[in-house]
Amino acid sequence: MKFSDVTGQKELKNRFIRMIGENRLPHALMLAGQPGYGGLPLAVALAQYISCNNRGEEDSCGNCPSCLKYAKLIHPDLHFVFPINKTKKLQKKDDDKKNEIKDPVSDDALHLWRELFLGEPYCTLNQWYEQLGFDNQQGIITTAEAGQIIRKLSLKAYESEYKVMIIWYPEKMNQQAANKILKILEEPPEKTVFILVAENPESMLTTVTSRTQIFTLPAVDHDSLKEFVSARYALSGKELDEVVRLARGDVYRAMKMVRLKEENQEHLRQFISLMRLSILYHKSMPQLLSWVDEIFALGREKQKEFLEYGLRMIRENLFLGLMPDKKQEMVFMNKEEEEFSQKFSRFIHAGNIEAITREFNEAIGHIEANAYARIVFLDLCLKLSELIYREN
Repeated sequence: MKFSDVTGQKELKNRFIRMIGENRLPHALMLAGQPGYGGLPLAVALAQYISCNNRGEEDSCGNCPSCLKYAKLIHPDLHFVFPINKTKKLQKKDDDKKNEIKDPVSDDALHLWRELFLGEPYCTLNQWYEQLGFDNQQGIITTAEAGQIIRKLSLKAYESEYKVMIIWYPEKMNQQAANKILKILEEPPEKTVFILVAENPESMLTTVTSRTQIFTLPAVDHDSLKEFVSARYALSGKELDEVVRLARGDVYRAMKMVRLKEENQEHLRQFISLMRLSILYHKSMPQLLSWVDEIFALGREKQKEFLEYGLRMIRENLFLGLMPDKKQEMVFMNKEEEEFSQKFSRFIHAGNIEAITREFNEAIGHIEANAYARIVFLDLCLKLSELIYREN
C-alpha cells in the first residue's frame, strides 16, 4: 500500500516522509484515531515506504521487489500483531485430524488477516471478529504473543534494512503481555520500527504509551473523502454530498452508509423503539422486555454497533435542540433520522445529556467485558426512563 492509496492525511504523510529523509523517525510510534480515519492503511503505507528499495520524495515506488511483497502483505520483515482468540476457523492437523488451536497467536490467523485487509484496508475490529467467526468472544493480545514479538525481532532482517512490527489495537493487550514487551519497545534492536495503531490509547497502560511517540489522526478532510466516495461508488449530487456530510471525515462510516443503508434503518428503528419505550416506561413494561429480547438476539458486536449508533443520535439531537437554525452546519442526520428527531430532540438537553451519554458508554463497556447483555440493556432502559424526564 502506497501513501497515495490512503485517503487524506496529507499532513501526516508529509511529516513521516520528512522524518525518514532526516533520519528522525522514532523507533516506536502510535497512530491514534477512529479506524475510518485511516490509521491501519497509513501504518502499512509507512512501513512500505520505510522498506522501499527505490523510494521517491512523496511515495514508495510500488514496483520494487519489496513493494510488490508489501502489496500482498507477504514481506518477511513485516510483522503483524492483532487481537485473537480461539475459534473453529483456526485449526491445526494432529495425526491427520483437524483440531482447534487452543492458544492461537497472530501468525495462526495471518491468512485471514491478509484476506480482510487486502479486501478492505479501512477494516474495523468488528469486521475482524466476523472474519474470525466470533460470536460473543473478544480478541486479546496475550503473553504468548508478546513472546512471539520478542523472538521475531531478535532475528536479523531477511531482505529489508528494517524490520517493522505493526500492532493493531494494542489496547487489547493484557497487562502481562504489555509488561513483557516494555523493554523491547523502549530499546528495540537496531533498524526496528514499532507502529502501534490504536483507537483508544487512553485505555492503555501509561508504561506502554509513554514509550511511543503518539500521532493523532484527524478526520479525513472533506474534499479527499468526497473524491474517495465518488470514485468508489459512482455517487454524485445530493446523494454524494449527504454521505460525505454524515460521515464526518470517517472513510469506514462513509462506506458503511452506502453499503448498509438497510442496517442503518434497522438501527434507527431500534433507537426509536428504545426512546419511545423509555418515555412511556410505566405503560409499556411488556414491550420494553420484548425490545430487550430483540437486542439480546443480535450478538455482542451488533449490540455494540447499535449502542454506538445511539450515542451518535443522542449527540445529534442535542445539537438539533440547541441550534435548530444551524442544523445544516451542525447536525449530521439523514432525512429519516431528522424526521424523528424534530419531535424527539426536546427530550435531550443540557440537564441530561451528560448522564445519558455516560449510560450509553457504560453499556458499551459492559458489552465489551462480556457482561450479560439482557441485564445491560434492561438497566439502560430503566435508567433512560428516568433521565429522559430530567428537567433542563
